[in-house]
Amino acid sequence: MDHPSALKLHGFNNLTKSLSFNIYDVCYAATAEARRRYIEYIDEQYSSERMTGILTDVASMIGATVLDISRQDYDPQGASVAMLLAEDSMDAHAPPTLPRTGLGHLDKSHITVHTYPESHPANGIATFRADIDVATCGLISPLKALNHLIDSFESEIVVIDYKVRGFTRDVDGRKHYIDHPIASIQQYLEPRIRASYDMIDLNMISENVFHTKMKLRHFDMDRHLFEEGPAGTPRRSMKAVEALLNREMLELYHGRNLPVGART
Repeated sequence: MDHPSALKLHGFNNLTKSLSFNIYDVCYAATAEARRRYIEYIDEQYSSERMTGILTDVASMIGATVLDISRQDYDPQGASVAMLLAEDSMDAHAPPTLPRTGLGHLDKSHITVHTYPESHPANGIATFRADIDVATCGLISPLKALNHLIDSFESEIVVIDYKVRGFTRDVDGRKHYIDHPIASIQQYLEPRIRASYDMIDLNMISENVFHTKMKLRHFDMDRHLFEEGPAGTPRRSMKAVEALLNREMLELYHGRNLPVGART
């Protein structure tokens, strides 16, 4: 495995490092009105304005400079934010057209987030998904923002993909397809996060493709009941709701529907 400190490159580091997240929050909203309020709550909590703040923090953590921001809140729900990044700081006295002029050279460095709150009347389950993509080139690494992104959301299920694309050449002309050691995304997670989740890896190390799925270990019903608590609810009803929530999270974790009647 090549190490950045051992590489003396010829020209610019052309490797593209892409980090992609699917982050899920799952809850139970018993009535149509509760589900409507859940969507409103999610839209407020994860508005494009708040997403912009999170992504600005990410840009700072990975050592990138924000060139341009585009954001949008959608009707009836959802939000999107896109940021164009540069590896180096920009000249404060540069003409206003510089970010647009630099776009063609910097379009491999960007951050995007899209949110998808949804619910269904059949079982009262409401699920919020955020898709986040951080793509960088040069020396900056999106892995530096890994723990911050997980901490920024209430995440029962996290699905992470990391891929290094392209190649860069050293001074002798030899191609390098990766410039940092990695065997699993898990090695870049803080111990407290690893202790909180069950994890599955599906990696193709020879292809520089890494995939990790995470499921929160501790199941707290209070956290998953929107605008209501378990007090006063019949035990049989609570067990049914818990089974519904467990099923939703297991299906998201494994990426497939469970057979009807399968135990959760």
